[in-house]
Amino acid sequence: MLDPLVAATATELAERLRRREISSVEVIEAHLNRIDEVDGAVNAIPVRRAREAILADAAQLDALSQPAGPLHGLPVAVKDLEDVAGLPTSSGSTVTSTRPARASGLVASRLQAAGAVIIGKTNTPEFGAGSHTFNPVHGLTRNPWDLSRSAGGSSGGAAVALAARMVPIADGSDLGGSLRNPAAFNNVVGLRPSIGRVPLTEPTTHRLARLSVQGPMGRTVGDVALVLSALAGPDRRDPLALTDDPSSFTSPLPATMSATVGWIGDVDGAFACDDAPMALARAAADVVTDAGGELIEMGAALPGAEQIFRVVRGLGFRQLAADIPADRHHELKDTIRENMAYGLALNVDDIMEMERLRVRLRESVVELFDRVDVLALPTTQVLPFPADQEFPTEVAGQAMPDYLGWMMSCCVITATECPVISIPAGFHDGLPAGLQLVGRPGADRELLEMAAAMEAARPYHHLTPEL
Repeated sequence: MLDPLVAATATELAERLRRREISSVEVIEAHLNRIDEVDGAVNAIPVRRAREAILADAAQLDALSQPAGPLHGLPVAVKDLEDVAGLPTSSGSTVTSTRPARASGLVASRLQAAGAVIIGKTNTPEFGAGSHTFNPVHGLTRNPWDLSRSAGGSSGGAAVALAARMVPIADGSDLGGSLRNPAAFNNVVGLRPSIGRVPLTEPTTHRLARLSVQGPMGRTVGDVALVLSALAGPDRRDPLALTDDPSSFTSPLPATMSATVGWIGDVDGAFACDDAPMALARAAADVVTDAGGELIEMGAALPGAEQIFRVVRGLGFRQLAADIPADRHHELKDTIRENMAYGLALNVDDIMEMERLRVRLRESVVELFDRVDVLALPTTQVLPFPADQEFPTEVAGQAMPDYLGWMMSCCVITATECPVISIPAGFHDGLPAGLQLVGRPGADRELLEMAAAMEAARPYHHLTPEL
């Protein structure tokens, strides 16, 4: 039988910890026991701190007279792209250093400052490239709903750790869907926040048209909002950081809504989608009316979105090619080397055209939100696919042109620069799917409120995979 402390949501645990009904040591021990029990089957948390050190941190929290912060006493494992002092950051690649990090990155630091206890690192594809979590350092992460299937990515380890009840909260990052795709594949929630909501303080691959973000994951929308309250807030090292008070995300989320949601399906043919994830997402969107809102079907051309995304992503891989010694490029997986080649072939004209397209796309996005409050579409174009397959080469009977083809349902939304959340949309033959809800730029709180209302009307977070 599942331990009640690992079955509880993060918000439930946080409230009980605040009232001192349970201790941090009890919560941490329950989750460490769960990791020992099930992680051997899924490989979500391949790097772990010593149990004694983790429990010592929990005991220090229990000794405090007041909670350390909104995440007081909650265990978390940090994505293995983010530095955690004392642990190595492999980024899933053999070309990175194996030395422990000297200092923690902003996300890890803010999680700890809010009272969370870091227990280890979650698995990711090599350099976070791709939506299938495997790498030559830590191996393959499996889907807890079907161990023969992909966990998605690149925050696949985080999503699996949540779904399997090994941690109540998690972090991730997202360029082309890395917070959203694994959330959909594992029946959890992933929020890609507005650009600047969570500051970027490490050297970035490029500042031009910044599209990569870091953000929270959880089993419920409320859990995600709780983590966001710890991660958000300005930092003088990031000139694009938003200055809104992050405590607004801790306010209770309503169970009803009075918003208009526009169903945009495949975004006027921007991507192919298998029948099952499309049907599940459409049925999930119908819940809008049960939650008190209005759902309309609408066209939604996003001109230039795919080209914008490809160029910005290519520029990042161009920088990665420069950062890694040329005599070690052969150690990288083929798709990374292909992306590097694409980035190195970009010229000034490509970048100028991308900037022109960004202006046009922004105009189109403004027009869409003149008509509705939120946009809705499927998170993924496929259900979790066989784990021994690198990526789907065909979707809905259409051959994919390259690795990115099967990820376009997320990539084109990235290019809009809007906040977007993936919430569970149900199951087909035992495999989960997700629904993307897209909000206005900067309207993260409003987006969370609408997602919470839809979740309340049709909850899935109580379902647990059998491991």
